[in-house]
Amino acid sequence: MEKVSWIKDLVKAEQQMEESGLVDMTFGFDSERVLVNESVQFLLALKTEFVDASTSFNELKSSALGRIKIYGIAKTHADFMLFRNGFKMIFSLKAPGQISIRFNFIGTNYIPAPGSLDSAQTTTTVMDEHILEAKWGAFGEIIWTYQGLPAKLEYMVRHYMTLFIKESSK
Repeated sequence: MEKVSWIKDLVKAEQQMEESGLVDMTFGFDSERVLVNESVQFLLALKTEFVDASTSFNELKSSALGRIKIYGIAKTHADFMLFRNGFKMIFSLKAPGQISIRFNFIGTNYIPAPGSLDSAQTTTTVMDEHILEAKWGAFGEIIWTYQGLPAKLEYMVRHYMTLFIKESSK
C-alpha cells in the first residue's frame, strides 16, 4: 500500500489538473505531507525493531525481574516508550522530520524535602534529548540523521537498547 501511495497522488493531481484546467507545477508532490508520513513510518519501524529486540532480551533473561516493557504514548499512534526498573526511554514525533529521544529515571523521593509530599516522585534526566532529523536526499529520498550524520535503523536500535539496558540495570 505504501509503495503505491505516491502513484495515487500523481493520479489525483492529474485528475485535479484536468478538472480545473490549471497546470500545477508541484504536480502531486506535497513535501510537508511526505515528511509527516516518512516521520511516522520511521517511528513505527523503530518501534517494531525495539519490540523485537525487547522480546528477545526478555526471552533470554532467566528471571522475570527487570524485563523491558513497551508502551504506546499519546502524541501520535507511532510514539512509544521503553520502560524498565523505573527508567523510561521515550521516542516521539517532535515535528515533521524530527524525532525526539529522551531518557529519564522516575524514582521515589525517600527523604522528603521540607514542604513536599511524603510520596513525591522525582524525575531525573539520564541524557540530554537526542533529535533525529530528516534531510532531503537526491530524488526526494528522506535520509535520517543524528548530529548531521546519516543514521541507520539497526545501529540506532542497538545503540539505544544497549544504553537503556546498561542504565536501567543500576
